[in-house]
Amino acid sequence: MAELTRLRSSIDNLDAALVHLLAERFKCTQQVGELKARAEMPAADPAREAVQIARLRQLAESSGLDPHFAEKFLALVIDEVIRNHRRLAEPGDPQA
Repeated sequence: MAELTRLRSSIDNLDAALVHLLAERFKCTQQVGELKARAEMPAADPAREAVQIARLRQLAESSGLDPHFAEKFLALVIDEVIRNHRRLAEPGDPQA
């Protein structure tokens, strides 16, 4: 049972790190969204997204993680980023 407790503690720490990293990522994408809104650029950038997905799939594969899972995870993140960027581009958004 001690081994199970130790492993679960490691998982809890990794989960916390993931949340903190995602928060930092979204702080950066918030700034990108604000810049895009001011420049009247589209919220989505399919070419950039394709490059990011390919890069993440390679990273996943070299790390022993299922590339399909990594792509699904990144797609979820990208969808949320685009949603936020579209909101920032709306007229009257105080953060744009």
